[in-house]
Amino acid sequence: MTPPTAAEIPPPPSRSLAQRAPDILVWGGVILLLMISFKPVEMGHLVRLFSNSENMRQYGQELLRPDFAQLPLFIAQMWLTVQIALWGTVLAVILAIPFGLACARNVSPVWLQQPMRLLMNLLRSIPDLVIGTLFIVAVGLGPFAGVMALALNTGGVLAKLFSEAVESIDKGPVEGVRATGATRLQEIVWGVIPQVAPLWTSYALYRFESNSRSATVLGLIGAGGIGQLLFETMNAFDYNQLSAIVIVIVLAVTMIDMLSQAMRSRLL
Repeated sequence: MTPPTAAEIPPPPSRSLAQRAPDILVWGGVILLLMISFKPVEMGHLVRLFSNSENMRQYGQELLRPDFAQLPLFIAQMWLTVQIALWGTVLAVILAIPFGLACARNVSPVWLQQPMRLLMNLLRSIPDLVIGTLFIVAVGLGPFAGVMALALNTGGVLAKLFSEAVESIDKGPVEGVRATGATRLQEIVWGVIPQVAPLWTSYALYRFESNSRSATVLGLIGAGGIGQLLFETMNAFDYNQLSAIVIVIVLAVTMIDMLSQAMRSRLL
């Protein structure tokens, strides 16, 4: 069979201007927004990365000499941070399962779905630091405030992801369970949950990775863990110890990421 000649190959499909107009408007709007925001975000300071390179070089030299004299303390605080992230994620999953089902259009009625969606939007919108500050006022400084801050914020995020997974399920298994005379709850337990469980687990693992980093930032407000030690070291301008703490954080997050990938590969 001879290959087709250039004359026999049909031209690529072309779209009219009316068909391309939405894309042009969207990308034109993005470019316009970038131009408008250039000055407010001080993008002109980009040249300072090169004009002040000596300051950056000196800072980098300090970071290249990590001080591991307090390594046991760093490891202990990093382990506490992982525990904060773990408990925050587990509580978030417990919160997200009923709320995610309540937010799904194909499972819950409108009168329940819309208020739940607004509540989850609220939880996702409030930064972890603000929620953590609220719990610090209630229970005092320490890791519990960090756990609750992660639980509420992550619960809002996972509820949205869980609801979207429920909305994309195959209706066949649900209708099959319904045909047996099952109740609404039984339809969810036997027709919905088995379909979304692997995806829900994958989402939860992703958020655990993210929370391992977020828990570090919560140390800024005194929520415990290695983040609190990190900011104390920064305030003391002890860049050698700061470098050692950063290395511990990077290694811990990398190991968590590898473990999470291995678990997800067995689920999906």
